[in-house]
Amino acid sequence: MPEVERKSKISASRKLQLKSLMLAKAKECWDQEQEEREAEKSRYLSERVPKLETRGLSLSALQDLCRELHAKAETVDEERYDIEAKCAHNTREIKDLKLTVQDLRGKFKRPPLRRVRVSADAMLRALLGSKHKVSMDLRANLKSVKKEDSEKERPVEVRDWRKNVEAMSGMEGRKKMFDAAKTPTSP
Repeated sequence: MPEVERKSKISASRKLQLKSLMLAKAKECWDQEQEEREAEKSRYLSERVPKLETRGLSLSALQDLCRELHAKAETVDEERYDIEAKCAHNTREIKDLKLTVQDLRGKFKRPPLRRVRVSADAMLRALLGSKHKVSMDLRANLKSVKKEDSEKERPVEVRDWRKNVEAMSGMEGRKKMFDAAKTPTSP
């Protein structure tokens, strides 16, 4: 049965149009997300950082304002330093814990696994539990084949080797061997 090539239900031009529409929609969503981020940032900054009004302030008022800004900068800098110190401490702790885990892994040797011979009945009992009722003696289902001893079937001739040596000795024996090799034996 030859395989029939499936034709796409959507034409290539339709796919291209859908792809361009999806890209346009994604760009629109991304632009909207960027605008929302900018609006959130400006709102947060307007809450946290009020506008500076330096017009019409005297020299002492400007000095007070500068001292106040320096104090705020110092507190923010201290918080940043504390956070950096906590991060460095946490990274050191994580590194130490990783090293201890590696040490623990190295100390304990895994014991070598030994092969366990399990009969088919025991395996089925372990898998099926009490549902296992049929005993599977796999060896009983095998065919029994008797080995044929080819050596027992062949009759063994017991001859005196001295007679053979005497018959083959001299020119007559060599002639017999030559004649036996020359003539093909066909029954």
